[in-house]
Amino acid sequence: MKSRNDSLQWPFFDEPHRRLAGQVGAWAAGHLADAVHPADSASVDARCRELVEGLGREGLLRHCLRAVDGGAGSDFSARSLCLVRESLAWWDGLADFAFAMQGLGSAPLSLAGSDKLRSHYLPRVAQGTAIAAFALSEQQAGSDVAAMQTMAHRDGDGYRLDGAKTWISNGGIADFYCVFARTEPARIRADGSAAAEGISAFVVEPGDPGFTVAARIDAMAPHPLARLVFEDCRIPASRLIGEEGEGFRTAMRTLDVFRTSVAAAACGFARRALDEALDHARSRTMFGRTLADFQLTQAALADMATGLEAAQLLTYRAAWLRDREMPFTAAAAMAKLTATETAQSVIDRALQMFGGRGVVRGEIIERLYREIRALRIYEGASELQRLIIGRELLK
Repeated sequence: MKSRNDSLQWPFFDEPHRRLAGQVGAWAAGHLADAVHPADSASVDARCRELVEGLGREGLLRHCLRAVDGGAGSDFSARSLCLVRESLAWWDGLADFAFAMQGLGSAPLSLAGSDKLRSHYLPRVAQGTAIAAFALSEQQAGSDVAAMQTMAHRDGDGYRLDGAKTWISNGGIADFYCVFARTEPARIRADGSAAAEGISAFVVEPGDPGFTVAARIDAMAPHPLARLVFEDCRIPASRLIGEEGEGFRTAMRTLDVFRTSVAAAACGFARRALDEALDHARSRTMFGRTLADFQLTQAALADMATGLEAAQLLTYRAAWLRDREMPFTAAAAMAKLTATETAQSVIDRALQMFGGRGVVRGEIIERLYREIRALRIYEGASELQRLIIGRELLK
């Protein structure tokens, strides 16, 4: 049973936000009620395409774009992104993934792309007819983005890319990739770290010569994930996003837009786990009583609900700050850290409450347990969020 989301009555939201939440909820109830994890990569790929197309038809992908590019309402409304992701995550983690990656994968174009690039790719992103991907991470350059080694050399009227990217979501099914590469060799600082300058962003398409999806990666929560290789990969100069050397700034601006929404997705997973735990506690009989009659159960549910509400408050406060163009770096880091870590704890306690049933593949709680783990890593691991918060406090 889907619970009422009382957070919609908080002062962070206006009536358009509540209407959006209602729209997403209604669409999800009609399209995601029977969601299960697909059994193999082909099924995952097909389901992702289906979800992107459905989200596009419903008009929800317009919230991933700026108004000038056909987006809905204000430019990248953080509260709208959070509401969509929390609702989708309650129903189906793969639906949340499909929505989020359309935004993350196309945001570099929205933020820095030329009129020509934006008009070519972004309408199809909004319609759900083109799948986007964000190709930033490398084997030795995850949290430390500046350590990337993929190079892009100017070559006549185009560029030549050489290197590899890994853990790339939508890898293998994307219609275009926003790829970050060095256009200048890394400047090594005194402490041995690489400076972030000299990084640029490009659009790469699957048919470009020298580009291959080298291997698909099988993750614990199934979604399209792959390693990409560029060997003398040639692309036209018109596919440079922004100016040379602006890639790091573009990547960080992109991550800033969507970081708070990761916290919202975690809240959606946690809220579903709490709802399932409440239903289970009321119906599961033990020793002549229901599980809900035991004080240990009541205490666990109290901790779960309190942690979830605190995470939601941090999440929507950070989104509200961003939408009001107020400083929000520390708030976003606090939200992502708290929401993802809390959601992991809430889901773990729910699984414990379900006992042996909780670890059976195909159960909702088992699915949530696998879905939540990655959120504590991607778009800035929990350890990195703690560093960000500490540095902001010490400024």
